[in-house]
Amino acid sequence: MAVENLMAGNALRLLAEDAEGLAIVAAAVQDSLVKPQDIKFDARSRTFGLEINRFQWERAGKRMPFFRSRAVVGIAAVEAVRSRSVSRDIDAVHSLMAIKFEPAAEPPGGTVTLVFSGETQIQLQVECIDVTLADLGPSWPTRRRPDHEKRRP
Repeated sequence: MAVENLMAGNALRLLAEDAEGLAIVAAAVQDSLVKPQDIKFDARSRTFGLEINRFQWERAGKRMPFFRSRAVVGIAAVEAVRSRSVSRDIDAVHSLMAIKFEPAAEPPGGTVTLVFSGETQIQLQVECIDVTLADLGPSWPTRRRPDHEKRRP
């Protein structure tokens, strides 16, 4: 497993270089919120990034206080990007539910899929897994803890 944690105080910094490390990053960003304007792909540098409001699962108990922090997810060695149902509405907010990796026939490449609530997905064809997560500033309290067990009417 190749994941490096450079945690300083409450700021989380992770580097993933394989599927096991990516699973750790995915767990840390589950239920993060992102606006469409905070999703960027730079074809020249082959990098993809998300600026997110990350729910801090590593600090969450069963009751308040809960915390979020502004963070950035960076994915390098991106060869192609495909998306489905990403809103162009500047007021839209997508909830990141999972990050999955499907290896290519020729490792270490493959497809990284960002799965959001609803039908939204972003697929990244990557040369290899090279993913970073870094909290950008201080955390703030939030009253809501994401709950996947809630029944919807």
